[in-house]
Amino acid sequence: MRILIRTSKWAIWARRFGSLALPLAVVPVFMHRERLITSDDFHIIEVIAIGVAALALFLAFGAFARLWVTGDRGWGKATMGLLFGLLCLGPLAFIVALALRYPPVSDITTDFARPPGLVSQVETSPWTAPQRTAIESAFPNARTRTYPIEAPQIYALAAQLVDAKGWEPRARREPQTTLAEGQVNAVATTLLGWRDEVAIRITGNAQGSVVAMRSTALHGIHDLGENGRRIEDFLAALDNQITLMMRDAPLAPAPEAAGGG
Repeated sequence: MRILIRTSKWAIWARRFGSLALPLAVVPVFMHRERLITSDDFHIIEVIAIGVAALALFLAFGAFARLWVTGDRGWGKATMGLLFGLLCLGPLAFIVALALRYPPVSDITTDFARPPGLVSQVETSPWTAPQRTAIESAFPNARTRTYPIEAPQIYALAAQLVDAKGWEPRARREPQTTLAEGQVNAVATTLLGWRDEVAIRITGNAQGSVVAMRSTALHGIHDLGENGRRIEDFLAALDNQITLMMRDAPLAPAPEAAGGG
């Protein structure tokens, strides 16, 4: 007599829900980056994907328990459901870790007294003293820079870096004199498709120029540290460019001695 070995329905449904959760989590990321869906729609879809992935994990663990007891078939299906669920929920764990690590702010600047202006229509509020302390502690290198180089030169370097990073230009105002003020505004897109406005202000003075920077999320109340890291990375790249420029600058020729013999 032939014994029929059943395939666990828990395992079948675990794979089905896992197979649904993966594209439901990944495809909207590309759609969000290409602006085919709004950020609000993206958030809703990702919450649904997380729920489906969590259900796939629950079914997979239930399937493993039943398969161990009953000896039914379905280990492969349950494993696939488990893997698909983990692939969807893994980034969520990373996002939670970032949310716990960085202060819950979405607007970062190097100049709290006079932050560079934005061109996007986004609501912002003044930073509280605890927020300023938290920002300065989390991003110690996000500080206003002073360079012994004229403002037009610094502006040109900053604009080149903005273009090299692929940020979308919004507004540019070049300083017309060494003591004038200029600014670059652009929009940067994060890996998941959220958009932040970046403002870089260059102010000339008698000693050279001062560079202040700001990066603000256009959606959401917690940027997961994205804006602070962006400011630190940009200013570090600007520091490096200026260091190379000053190192490679030709030295002024020494004056000849008066009255040759």
